[in-house]
Amino acid sequence: MPLALIVDDDPIACEALAELVAQQRFSTITAGSLAEAREALARSPDVILLDLVLPDGNGMDLVGDVTNTSTEIILITGHASIQTSIEALRRGVTDYLIKPVDLEQLRGVLSRVARPEALKTEVNSLRNELRSLGRFGRLVGSSPGMQKLYDEIGRVAPTGATVLITGESGTGKEVVAETIHEVSRRKDKPFIAVNCGAISPQLMESELFGHEKGSFTGAHRQHRGFFERAHGGTLLLDEVTEMPLDLQVKLLRVLETRTVTRVGSDQPIVTDVRVVAATNRDPANAVAAGKLRQDLLYRLQVFPLVIPPLRDRGEDVAHLAKHFLGELNKASALKKEFMPATLDRMRSHNWPGNVRELWNAVQHAFIMTDDGWIEPGALPLQLGKPAVAQMMMQMEDETVIRVSVGNKIADVEEKLIIATLRQCETKEKAAQLLGISLKTLYNRLRAYSEREPAGAARAAEDQQTPLGG
Repeated sequence: MPLALIVDDDPIACEALAELVAQQRFSTITAGSLAEAREALARSPDVILLDLVLPDGNGMDLVGDVTNTSTEIILITGHASIQTSIEALRRGVTDYLIKPVDLEQLRGVLSRVARPEALKTEVNSLRNELRSLGRFGRLVGSSPGMQKLYDEIGRVAPTGATVLITGESGTGKEVVAETIHEVSRRKDKPFIAVNCGAISPQLMESELFGHEKGSFTGAHRQHRGFFERAHGGTLLLDEVTEMPLDLQVKLLRVLETRTVTRVGSDQPIVTDVRVVAATNRDPANAVAAGKLRQDLLYRLQVFPLVIPPLRDRGEDVAHLAKHFLGELNKASALKKEFMPATLDRMRSHNWPGNVRELWNAVQHAFIMTDDGWIEPGALPLQLGKPAVAQMMMQMEDETVIRVSVGNKIADVEEKLIIATLRQCETKEKAAQLLGISLKTLYNRLRAYSEREPAGAARAAEDQQTPLGG
């Protein structure tokens, strides 16, 4: 039976809380001060229900004394504030409750606290999957940036901390939020994603918090908002900077009090929801531009997560492309594969649309290929343009090759390859920019040297240091 330590200087409140906790199949011990609580830590409680105001100090002073990493700390306070809750969560508190403690909220917190070992096992399982298959739950890739992200998800998911996910459009913020939910104590409860930019400002309050029948024109029945529907689970507020400022004030109040009030009602409804927010804007810039309240940012950004753009993820492009192709093959009962040159072409692309753009490109190539091998020509047109053209436009010492109508394609190709070699430090980089494999590049150079002396001289000249091999 899990052990709960209840720390409160009010004997009556302490006894009442102990009785409620015991009903949830916890054994209990109580302490009326920091000194008594420190002595009780020797019994390694599974959870500490900690009052903020104690006769010999602040309840937060006990947090640093808890050395058992499996012990969960729940702060109980009658003086909730943004600063208090943020500081508590940052210092390692799992969750917090407002006095007088609501029984349903207490049950929800204790039910999640009772599962730490199962969560640790699940996180370890995901790490093993990452090592063997290159993915972490729904997330695919093993680049250093993603490894860092996985570590952060593993740390924050089991806690009750609010998370703010930032990243460019198309990087997969909703998938990250879903992964956080699936590795949390709330995994068996609802996960609801709301795009704040896709809801009319006039309807957003009703959609988030609900409304009563007859509260406005068209309100023909009572409506439960997203917060009520996500009770016990996780609510993703995507593109949160698109939320109207007056509604941001109400959201902040909901986060502080853990209650919502439907439009047309004055009766608060207790709700137990973990909020994960996401935006493709820089949060600081959004505050400066008046799109996001600073106090709400502080409350949302208890634990920030940054998703790296696809262009910084190296070989993850190939891993993701193969993963997407596998999903399409499975759905269609086919066995299409990428040619090496096709993967090379995708590696050389900058992916301004990130993972979403890659997914669309793989779908396009899949449709354009009847069966067997997917060739580079099956990719969308914007991926068919050699990346070297974009690179050369950015160089101060710009190199331009001139061709005329009627030139043979083979001659134009030779000019482009030789010009690219002169701009690159290595053949590997030249091949990457050209969208061809290194083997293909060597074959082309060999063909030039065998076809004509001039070509051989140019090719041999460009194979010397610093190009290397």
